[in-house]
Amino acid sequence: MQALDNITILDFTQLLQGPYATQMLGDLGAEVIKIEKPHTGDLYRSMTFFNQWIGEGESPCFLPWNRNKRSLALDLKAPVAKEILYKLAETADVVVENFRPGVMEKLGLGHEDFRAINPRIIYASATGWGKDGPYAKRPGQDLLVQGLSGAVFASGKKSEGPVAIGTALSDQLGALHLSQAILAALYARERNGKGQRIEVNLLQSVLAFEMQDFFTVQNLGRSFERPESGIAHPGNGAPFGIYRTADGWLSIAMNPWSKIKAALKDLRLAAYEDPQVLFDRRDEIYGVLQDCIRTKTTGEWLDIMLGLDIWCAPALELKDVGDDPQVKHLEAFTEIDHPRAGRVKITNIPFQMSETPGSIRRPAPLVGQHGREILGELGWDAEAIAELERAGTLTVQEVNA
Repeated sequence: MQALDNITILDFTQLLQGPYATQMLGDLGAEVIKIEKPHTGDLYRSMTFFNQWIGEGESPCFLPWNRNKRSLALDLKAPVAKEILYKLAETADVVVENFRPGVMEKLGLGHEDFRAINPRIIYASATGWGKDGPYAKRPGQDLLVQGLSGAVFASGKKSEGPVAIGTALSDQLGALHLSQAILAALYARERNGKGQRIEVNLLQSVLAFEMQDFFTVQNLGRSFERPESGIAHPGNGAPFGIYRTADGWLSIAMNPWSKIKAALKDLRLAAYEDPQVLFDRRDEIYGVLQDCIRTKTTGEWLDIMLGLDIWCAPALELKDVGDDPQVKHLEAFTEIDHPRAGRVKITNIPFQMSETPGSIRRPAPLVGQHGREILGELGWDAEAIAELERAGTLTVQEVNA
């Protein structure tokens, strides 16, 4: 048994925010039917990093966010496509979409259209800036939201420009809020029998995760100023930061200064006892600490510092994370077979549940891979399905193609 057994999700999302949210629900057992464009599918299928592809032309951007889904590739402008989707909606539990505001309504696939068919349906929309307002029609994308939210001013040096966080922070936080809201709506429906509409946007998702910083600025009336050194947060003093060791890098978090002195055994550190000094002269102090830390390996410092209960950890390049003993112990990565990408390594489900564990049952689908299967379940016979394919309304990529 899985937590979301017998829950069906019609997934109209593409790129990252929406697909990650529906993948998380799929990991919990939901039946996720990914509705894609004929032939090309999700826009993320056409994007990659380094101009390199996995296996037979599969995207490393698309594959991580679309496991545990079946793909149905339909021309949404064709009248028969709407007939198919309305039929699916009769028994579906959730519709998820992340088009710009108004697009689904123009297609006859808005909240009210599905609600008329199934009053219990939960309709979740994910946007960049919100469903209305002065920016509603603008393109909403992770980097753009990082910039407007102020998140880019939390990293980097004082003398340099703002620095974007090197992962899709906005999209992934938006996905977490989207999946959380859907789960809450499913729970509420169990009690009151009613579906509802959900609105999530990237901007508020990031703002909510900066609440500590905004609370400080808005209530103390003081702006953060980025340090010039490697201090890792503009509101923190030394030693909080990342340091180069003799063979790598070491992260050091908030710690009593007495413990830092005991670990490094450098007489210069006695001059920085005062907490205000640790903030005001943090760049200078960072340089002194860096001089000390560069003299030993990461492993040597971990032995010394952890022996003193100093909050520290190695800072690893992505290529090395999978070899870390704790990461291995947690089985944080696993492998799965994909019909065109071959055997690929993926991140595992990041939580455990004793009674209803999640599972990885399917790799990311090919475009329309399950179209015939899904229509067959709706009662369409083989000839009718073939006619849809001939008309270009339905496209199916064969696993063995």
